[in-house]
Amino acid sequence: MAFLSSFDICASGMSAQRIRMDVAAENIANIDTTRTEAGGAYRRKDVVFESYGSDSFRQALLNAQAGKGFQSTSAGVRVAQIVEDDREMKRVYNPEHPDADENGYVTMPNVDLLKETVDSMAATRSYEANVTALNAMKTMAQKALDIGK
Repeated sequence: MAFLSSFDICASGMSAQRIRMDVAAENIANIDTTRTEAGGAYRRKDVVFESYGSDSFRQALLNAQAGKGFQSTSAGVRVAQIVEDDREMKRVYNPEHPDADENGYVTMPNVDLLKETVDSMAATRSYEANVTALNAMKTMAQKALDIGK
């Protein structure tokens, strides 16, 4: 049933945004990490999303013209990968730091607190939008059941 797949779409969006918030929190937590297990300073991570299971608008239009109607498949969004940001690392002069090089510079993570805060806020708003859509569909389902009484 196509109506029920709408719940899956919202749930996948909420799950993807939760992962985005987790990655932003990890970035903020490691804003001063100069030494990692991999060696070197922490590199900022970013989330890449991809859609799945749905036809493009063009394909949906062609299906409708051919009389096939809506093809009910599970659709949504998922995290395709979590990638490391390749932007240049910050170099800070601090000759007393244990990770300072011979010139007294420390390589710091390429994490920007303002960007992470904005990413967290955007993820939160997207999560809330998915919750609102989910609640609207739930209300419509309840109203449809009430009509049948």
